[in-house]
Amino acid sequence: MIDPFHHKAPKNYYYGVEEYKRNYVRIVLFCNRKFDYNNGKVTKTVWGFQNTKTKEFYAPINYDKIGDLVDISSTTPWSAMTIKRTPLEACFQ
Repeated sequence: MIDPFHHKAPKNYYYGVEEYKRNYVRIVLFCNRKFDYNNGKVTKTVWGFQNTKTKEFYAPINYDKIGDLVDISSTTPWSAMTIKRTPLEACFQ
């Protein structure tokens, strides 16, 4: 699918790829659950973006805007946005 993407989708979710801009794809996380607010349609959220030439991953700012470059090992199956912890929170990890 996405090279070198190593996350496995969470239960009841799956990943998809959408063309975004030249040399970039949007990695989308789809939810299989049905919700009333969208009349039972598939719900999706952006996981992040990938430069297809350099194979680098980027965190999303929102669904249409690329954010900062991220290390794939510091991301989660839910999002490419890295978790910012205070020094106290980091002690308990």
